[in-house]
Amino acid sequence: MAEQDDLQQYAVNILQDVIARADSAEDGALRAESFAELMFEHLADAGEIDDGIGCPVDGRGIRCSGYFLSEDSDRLDLFLVIPRLDGTVSTVPKADVDAAFRRLGAFLDKALTGLHKQREEALSGYDMCRAIWEARDEISHVRLFVITDGLATIDQIESYMLGSIEVSSHLWDLRRLHRAVSSGSSREPIHVDFARLGGRLRCVVASPAESGYRCLLTIMPGNLLVEMYRQHGPRLLERNVRSFLQLKGKVNQGIRKTIIDEPQMFLAFNNGLSVTATGLKIEDNGDGTADLVAADDFQIVNGGQTTGSIFRAWRKDKVDAARLQVPVKVTEILSDGDIEEIAPRISQSANNQNKVNMADFSSNHPFHRRMQELSRSIWAPPAGGLQRQSRWFYERARGQYHDALAENRTEAERRKWELIHPRNQLITKTDLAKYEHSWSQLPHIVSRGGQKCYLDFMDALDQRGSFDPQEGYFQRAVARAILFKQSERIVSRQKFGGYRANIVTYLIAWLSHRTAKRVDLDAIWAAQELPAPLASFIEVLSVHAHAHVTTPPGGQNVTEWCKKEACWDRFRDTPIEIPANVEAGLLSRENARTSGSASVLEEQTNAGESELVDRVAEVPAQTWFDIAAWAKDTQTLQAWQRSLAFSLGKLAGSGRKPSRKQALHGEKIIEEARVLGFRG
Repeated sequence: MAEQDDLQQYAVNILQDVIARADSAEDGALRAESFAELMFEHLADAGEIDDGIGCPVDGRGIRCSGYFLSEDSDRLDLFLVIPRLDGTVSTVPKADVDAAFRRLGAFLDKALTGLHKQREEALSGYDMCRAIWEARDEISHVRLFVITDGLATIDQIESYMLGSIEVSSHLWDLRRLHRAVSSGSSREPIHVDFARLGGRLRCVVASPAESGYRCLLTIMPGNLLVEMYRQHGPRLLERNVRSFLQLKGKVNQGIRKTIIDEPQMFLAFNNGLSVTATGLKIEDNGDGTADLVAADDFQIVNGGQTTGSIFRAWRKDKVDAARLQVPVKVTEILSDGDIEEIAPRISQSANNQNKVNMADFSSNHPFHRRMQELSRSIWAPPAGGLQRQSRWFYERARGQYHDALAENRTEAERRKWELIHPRNQLITKTDLAKYEHSWSQLPHIVSRGGQKCYLDFMDALDQRGSFDPQEGYFQRAVARAILFKQSERIVSRQKFGGYRANIVTYLIAWLSHRTAKRVDLDAIWAAQELPAPLASFIEVLSVHAHAHVTTPPGGQNVTEWCKKEACWDRFRDTPIEIPANVEAGLLSRENARTSGSASVLEEQTNAGESELVDRVAEVPAQTWFDIAAWAKDTQTLQAWQRSLAFSLGKLAGSGRKPSRKQALHGEKIIEEARVLGFRG
C-alpha cells in the first residue's frame, strides 16, 4: 500500500510539473511536449540518455516525440511519450504500448529512407528526419524509448536488427520512473555478473587501512568490455564527465589505430580503466589473488574514450575484441566511504588523457550548495498585486523539490507549502546554466542541449575561480530566470511551429548584447514580472529570431546551425530598433556596471576579489606605464601582458577601477615583472 501511495503522489507531481511548464492546463499538444521535455530531463539524470530534443511527428502509422543523435552519429535515441496526465495510478493497455513501439519503429524505417523529403523545412520534425537520414551509414545502434506516466505490464521486448543496425526497445512507466528518482538516487545501479558474461576476473587486492575503500587490479578481455557496453551503453560512464563522444581527437585516433593495427600492444600502450563499484563479490584464491565474481553500481569513472573506441572498432571495423587486454583498477567504496566524494577525485586524478575539472562533478559544488541555501532563505516580493510572498526553489539535485513537498504530511500542509514554493518558481541547476549562458551571449552553447550547456557552464565557472553567491546575485539570477521563462511563454503564443528553445536563447542574447546588459534586473525582481514595454518588444524580437534561426545559409540543418557560433555572430548584429519606452527603462551604463547586471561568469566579485581589485587600482598609473616600457625593452613579458599593463595605466590615470579579470592578471604581471628584475 505504501508503494501505491508513493506512486499516486508521484503521478500528481508529474501532472503538476507539466502544467507549470506548459502554463496551460487545456492545451493538450503543449502539455505533451512539456511532458516529453520533463521525461528527457529525468532520463538524463538517471544516466539513461545524454539528452533529448523534442520534435513531435505524427503521421499515418508513425509517431515520434523527439530524438538524440550522438556526436559520432553511432547511437540514435528515439522517444515516444504516452502522457495520461490524470494524476492517478492507472494501467496503460498493452495494446497502446505495442502500438507505440510499432509506430516509433515505423518512423525509424521511414526516416532512414528519406522521410524529410516529404516534410516542410520550417517544421522541427524536418531537422530530426534529415539528421537521421544523413547519419544512416554511421548509425549502429538505435534505442526506442516509450515513456508513460501510467503503469505498463510488458516485461521484456527483444532487440532486432534493421540491416546492420541493432534496434533495442526500452519502456519507462510510472513505476520505473519513480524508482529512478526515489530513495535519494536518480540512477538505476548497474549490476555486473562476470561469471555470466564469460568468466571471472583474476585480481590483486589491496585494502589501505582507514581509507573507506579497497582496490582490485585486473586485466579485462576486450570482448567482455564490449558486451558490458552493448548491454548498458553510456550508463557505464555515468560518473565519467568526459564520456566517449567522437573519434576526432588525437587520443581517440591513436587508440583506434592501436586497436586495429597492433591489438597485441594495447595493454602496453593504454592506461586502461578506473572503475568504482559497491558490493563486490570476490573469492579468495589463497595465493594473494582473488576472483572477481560480481559487482554492483559498476561505473567507469575514467576510460570513456578507451571503452567507446573498443566498442566502435568492434561494431564498425569488425575487430576481434577478444585479442585486446585492458588494464582495469576497480575501487570498491566501502560502507564507511563516500562514493559521491571519492568517485570525482578518482576521475580527476586518474584521467591524464583529457583534463577533467572537479567542477564537472557538480551537485555538491560549493556554488550550488550556496544557491540552495539562499533559495531557502530569501523571500520574493509579492507578484501581480498579491499580498503573499513566495520563494524561488533552487534544486541542485533532481527530486529535492518533491522530497521537500513530501515532508508535509497532510494535504493542507502540502497546499500551504506549494503556495510558498510554486512549481513555476522551481529552478534546476541545468535551468540556471541556460539562463546565465543566454545572458552571457552564448546562445549557440545553450542550443547544444541542457547537459552540454550545463557542463560548459561548470567549466567556465571553474575557470573563473572561486565565487560565493550572495543575495544580490541570487535575486538578479532569478530576474534572468523570469526573463527567460516569460520569453518562453511569449514565443509559445506566437505558434511558430518549432525551435522555441533556440528562439528564446537567441533573442535574450541579442537583448543582452544590444542593451549592454542594461536591462533593469532589480526592477524585474521587485515586480516578479517583465515590464509591459519589454514584454511587447520581446514579441517583436521573437519574430526576428525565428526568421534568423530557420533560414540557415546553404540549406543547413536548422538545429545544427543554431549550435554554431557563426549563427550567433550573424544575429548579434541584426539591426532592430529598440523602442523609446523600452530604452527609457534601461539602466545607465554606470548603474548597470555597479548593479551587478553581469552573469556569474563575468564581472561578479566576491569579498576577496573586491579587495584584489582595490589593491590593483591603487597602483599608480606611472608604475604600469613603466612596466610596459621595461617589458618591451627587455622582451621579458608576453605581448598581451605588456598591452594589459599599459591599459591598466590608462585606467589608473582616469581614476577607474579594473575589472576582476584585469585585476587578477595585473597582480600576476607585477609579481612576474619583479621576479624578472623590474625595480619600479
